[in-house]
Amino acid sequence: MTQNSKPRLVWFDANRVCAAFGVVLIHSTTDFGGQPFKDFTEGERIFPVALRSIAEFSGSEMFFLFSLFLMAMRVNKKMPSYSTAIAQQAERLLVPFAFWTVFYAFFRLVKADAFGYAPYILNQLTDVNQWVSYFVLGRSQYHMHFLPTLFALFMFYPVMRLATRYPLLGLTVFATLGAMNSAQGYIWSLDLDPLLREYVIRLIKIFGYVGYGFAAFAIYGLWNDGIPRGESKLIRKGSFYFAAMAYIATLPFYGASIVSGSWGYRSGWDFYGHFLMPIFMMLIFLGGQYRDWSPIWSKLARYTFGVYLLHPMVIDLYDIAVVKSGLSKMMDPALIVTSRYVIALPLAFATAVALSRIKLVAWTIGLGPTPWNWRKPAGKAGS
Repeated sequence: MTQNSKPRLVWFDANRVCAAFGVVLIHSTTDFGGQPFKDFTEGERIFPVALRSIAEFSGSEMFFLFSLFLMAMRVNKKMPSYSTAIAQQAERLLVPFAFWTVFYAFFRLVKADAFGYAPYILNQLTDVNQWVSYFVLGRSQYHMHFLPTLFALFMFYPVMRLATRYPLLGLTVFATLGAMNSAQGYIWSLDLDPLLREYVIRLIKIFGYVGYGFAAFAIYGLWNDGIPRGESKLIRKGSFYFAAMAYIATLPFYGASIVSGSWGYRSGWDFYGHFLMPIFMMLIFLGGQYRDWSPIWSKLARYTFGVYLLHPMVIDLYDIAVVKSGLSKMMDPALIVTSRYVIALPLAFATAVALSRIKLVAWTIGLGPTPWNWRKPAGKAGS
């Protein structure tokens, strides 16, 4: 490999796998109601909240970056028409999304029945407006918002391509996030119907998250042009510093969560620290592109989309088992968090691997052709 040649994307696969580890940890660090253990003391909340602060080095925003980086690669290599590119992304994303939307809409009844709020979920299942929100906003489960939002972002890819040619435009993410933050604060101050507010907030988020597209396309453009080994090392060192500063900026948010026992709102520098962290983390891995990465990262990366989709199911089953068995009464927050993560992470990966080997369902995690394409050659796994 020459000094300026582009190494294989194993660094990118490693980033994807680490992000999958992180997103499972994020959802493992709460109590059974999704809060930072509000029924325990402040001292007992420190460990799970601190772990959450580290886990959020990953998050759905990082998966946006990954998918948009891959989109930049696809359109740069093949230059498809706009309609063709969007149709391909619709099949990759919206078909699995429809399957998991219906699955989680009904699967939530399992936990709801165990925890005593089944009537609330049943009422949602008979409400047409709720079903529309499931498919438009991804509200059937807390992580499903990612897929319809990502598809909406893909529709802006012709604009994002500017950043491939002019990488400096990647810095516009600061402006788009800032505008998003300001507009969201105003919308939350209005007396709107809660469901209508969610639609408006999501629309604002999509426009704000286009900044991630500029950043992803800019990063792809720099990588595609070739970054020498020495400059890569400088990028890595600088990104570590900025990631550390972003983490410092989030500390007030997590400190307040420890005291209050609830998740607050990000509005100031804690907002920027959280939403810019995925970019710094991706640059850290990009800066390490010439390192001797093990091929195991690429093998595991195939299943990260499946892990993202499956892990809430695994976590819910863990919660049900712990509560129904009475073990939860003997466990402190630290034990709940660590045991949940140690169980959920390998089970989510194992389930993804198992589904990938079954032709009938492999397509649900992006690792096989959809049923109407079974007679055609299988394409590459979805992002």
